[in-house]
Amino acid sequence: MALEQLRIASRRSQLAMVQTNWVKAELEKAHPGLAISVEAMATQGDKILDVALAKIGDKGLFTKELEAQMLVDRADIAVHSLKDLPTNLPEGLMLGCITEREDPADALVVNAKNADYQLDTLPEGSVVGTSSLRRLAQLRHHYPHLEFKDVRGNVITRLEKLDAGNYDCLILAAAGLTRLGFGDRIHQNIPSEISLHAVGQGALGIECVEGKPEVLELIKVLEHAPTSSRCLAERSFLRELEGGCQVPIGVNTTIDGDTLTLIGMVASLDGKRLIREQQSGTLAEAETIGKKLADILKSQGAGEILKEIFDTVRPQ
Repeated sequence: MALEQLRIASRRSQLAMVQTNWVKAELEKAHPGLAISVEAMATQGDKILDVALAKIGDKGLFTKELEAQMLVDRADIAVHSLKDLPTNLPEGLMLGCITEREDPADALVVNAKNADYQLDTLPEGSVVGTSSLRRLAQLRHHYPHLEFKDVRGNVITRLEKLDAGNYDCLILAAAGLTRLGFGDRIHQNIPSEISLHAVGQGALGIECVEGKPEVLELIKVLEHAPTSSRCLAERSFLRELEGGCQVPIGVNTTIDGDTLTLIGMVASLDGKRLIREQQSGTLAEAETIGKKLADILKSQGAGEILKEIFDTVRPQ
């Protein structure tokens, strides 16, 4: 039986609402007459802003409250930045759809006084703001002469802190800046040779309840097959390494014809140890590619590096 109403759960942050309202508008275009409502709420990750993300846990910081709404039948779907969605979902829920990806690159945003610099020319001791251990480890590896400082808050809050002079530059997701209308603040897209992006970065994931084909049918119109293949490979890689979103694991995926190539990286927090390899296969083998690449990195010591990190940053 076709649904006449669809209930969406979303974070209430500005970026989350931009993303959710885009999904809502696209579904309304695809399904004329479908009534769609949005329930916005704050998640644990939104509420705790004075502690580094890695210190408060890495499993579902930005998703648990939305998932609870679906599990008690107060929402049919939840819209997530895919990079925030854990690779192992609660029983009864599934990843129903992955939308077309925006540019997944990390971006350099600078204070006006540093407008003449690129990442590799920033003066020694420049203060770089990031809340991501993945970005931190990779940048420490390539630029040990820079200083790094944690930064929390939504994108607008972070930009205000940058412009107030608290930081010389920030590292943010290019996709988030673009979606919020701050694309003009992107000073440099950081090449993947320097910073591999987060698993799922730039894509939206629509989570739904298992066993509801009528909901799945509605949202599948937003599925983007190439993005889905790339992100399934990335998520398989992360799942096999048992890493949450707050660990130094980076990826990059490309598609050439029917061949998918996944590059993966694990680094120590100080950036002194960085393991990076790649694995290719057919699009149909996306999840197998991710698993194989994880096994390769494990054989080179990735497991030991991650254990040290978990022991260091695990919430007390």
